Amino acid sequence: MKCVITAKLKLQTDPTQFAALRETQLAYRDALNHVSRYSFAHGKTSNQRALQHACYDDIHLLFGLPAQMACNVPRQVGATYKTLWTKAKHNAQARKAGHTKKRYKGLDQPPKYVSPTLTYNYQRDYGFKQEQQVSILTLQGRVVLPYRGYEKHVALIGQGASIGAAKLWYDKPHKQFYLLVSLELEVADPTPQTHSQVVGVDVGQRYLAVTATPTGQASFFPGKQVRATADHSVRLRKRLQKKGTRSATRRLLAISGRERRLKHDRTHLISRRIVDAHPQSLIGLEDLTHIRERTKRKRGKKASKKQRRANRHASSWAFAELHGYIAYKALLSESMAIKVDAYQTSQACPKCGHASEDNRPNKGLLFVCQECGYRLHADLIGARNVALRTLLTRQDWVSTGILCAPREAQ
Repeated sequence: MKCVITAKLKLQTDPTQFAALRETQLAYRDALNHVSRYSFAHGKTSNQRALQHACYDDIHLLFGLPAQMACNVPRQVGATYKTLWTKAKHNAQARKAGHTKKRYKGLDQPPKYVSPTLTYNYQRDYGFKQEQQVSILTLQGRVVLPYRGYEKHVALIGQGASIGAAKLWYDKPHKQFYLLVSLELEVADPTPQTHSQVVGVDVGQRYLAVTATPTGQASFFPGKQVRATADHSVRLRKRLQKKGTRSATRRLLAISGRERRLKHDRTHLISRRIVDAHPQSLIGLEDLTHIRERTKRKRGKKASKKQRRANRHASSWAFAELHGYIAYKALLSESMAIKVDAYQTSQACPKCGHASEDNRPNKGLLFVCQECGYRLHADLIGARNVALRTLLTRQDWVSTGILCAPREAQ
C-alpha cells in the first residue's frame, strides 16, 4: 500500500539565485492567468491538450518559460476548470434535489491565480545532487542550491524514496523559498489481524474532536481557543479595513494568515495525539460530504447577528483538513482511517438505538434519550456511535475480507 507525504525543504539562496527564482515564479503566475483568460473566452474549456496547442507558443514568447513549464501551465489551468465544472455540476444536482438554493458562481469569471507557487517535474525541472543540494530550473538557467529540512524526510530523499513533483513556495513575510517535494512511501497492507482495535472520532466546532472506543475510553479536544482567536481576527480585520490607512494596510499584511496558521497547528496537534493514542487501530471518521449544503441556516437579511456569526464559524470549519491529517498520519503509524455513515450519530442512543431530534434538547451539548433516559455529552454520544459503526465495518471486513464503503443515509 502506498502513502504520499510532502517534504518541506528550506532553500539557501544568494541574492542572484533569489532574484532568478522570484522572476520565474512571477512569470509562471502571469502565464497561468493568461491561459485562464483564454480558456474563459473560449467556452471555459478544461481540455488540457487544446489549451496547450493554442497557448504553448504564446507562453514561450510572452513569458519565456522553458518547455516543460510551458506544458505544465495549460495542464494546471485545465485541471482548475475541470474542478470548477465538477463543483458546478454537483451544485446543480443539489439545487435540483432541494438541498440548497445557492447558485455556484465559480465560473462567472476567469479564475485568477494570486499565489506565485509553481510546479516542477522531477528529473526534468529539478533534481537532487550530492551533499544535500538540489538543482532547480529558472528563466536564467539551472541553479544549484543547498537545502535543509526535517531529518527523516531528508533521509528518505537520500535513501532513494519514490520522488514525485515539487512546488516552489515563497514565504513572503520572511522572504524565504521552500521546495515542497512529494514522496511516495510503501506501507504494509492493512489486515483485520493488524488492526485489532477500533476508535470513533466525532468532529465539531465547540469540540474540534471527541474520540471514543467500544471499551469506554474517551478524549476531548476543545476548540474554544481557536474560535476565540478567529473571532478576534475578524473584528481586528474589520476595524483595519474600515480605517483604510497605509499603516492599517501594512498591519493587515502582517497579520494575514495568522488564523490559518493557528488552525493548521491545532489540527496537526490533535491528529497526532489521536493517532499516537490508538496504534494499530481502525479509526472511524464521519462521512460529512456536502454537510454545509445539508444544513439549514438563515442567510442574508433574514439572519440575525448571532446567526451570521454561526454561519461564519460553519464556513471556516476545517473538518476535512482534520480528517486528511488523521488519515495520512494513521497510515504512517500502522493504523488506518475509514469513513462511516454520519446519519444521526449525535441523535441516536447507543444504548437502546432510539434516534430522534428530541434527544438533543435545544440542540445543546446534553444528550437525553427520550426512550430509555440515557444521559451523556452529545459529542461523546456521536463518537460512540461512530465507534460502533466502525466496529460493524471491521466485522464485515473479517467475514468477507473486503473493507466496505460507508452506506448511504436513509
